[in-house]
Amino acid sequence: MVLRRLENSLKRIRSVADYQFGKGIGTRLFPRNVEIALSKRTGRIRYVYLNGKRLATLRPTDGFFSLSVTGAKRITEDKGSANCFVKVQNDVSKFVAEGGDVFAVHVVEASGEIRPKNEVVVIDEVGKILAVGRAVLSGEEMKAFKTGVAVKVRHGCLEES
Repeated sequence: MVLRRLENSLKRIRSVADYQFGKGIGTRLFPRNVEIALSKRTGRIRYVYLNGKRLATLRPTDGFFSLSVTGAKRITEDKGSANCFVKVQNDVSKFVAEGGDVFAVHVVEASGEIRPKNEVVVIDEVGKILAVGRAVLSGEEMKAFKTGVAVKVRHGCLEES
């Protein structure tokens, strides 16, 4: 029974990831050896871990994932059909990596499939991960607008250079 539930849970989280981030992302983000933590109160899927590191949190409010920086790195390894990237100018990369929000004027490129409130991965012009957060604007608006916040950053990814 537990093994069957684990298989069903793995299938479910992969399906949600495919829908949210792009076809094929679920398998890349969540390999077979992930650990799925359930809510003690409701018994629903809450967190997904790999080797003790949190990859994502399944939000109870909307049923979608909030990525950790570790999860974002797994998606970025082979972008493929992922539709959750916002590329910013290199001169603001340190600010964003420290947790600062992304402003529309600094957006170089954004996936056209991004909609407000979508989970996004912020990268610099070279492709290095800077942060994960939530889109405030659509991908098209991020490229067109010259003022305002484009992405509310949740976690920055400040690494030593």
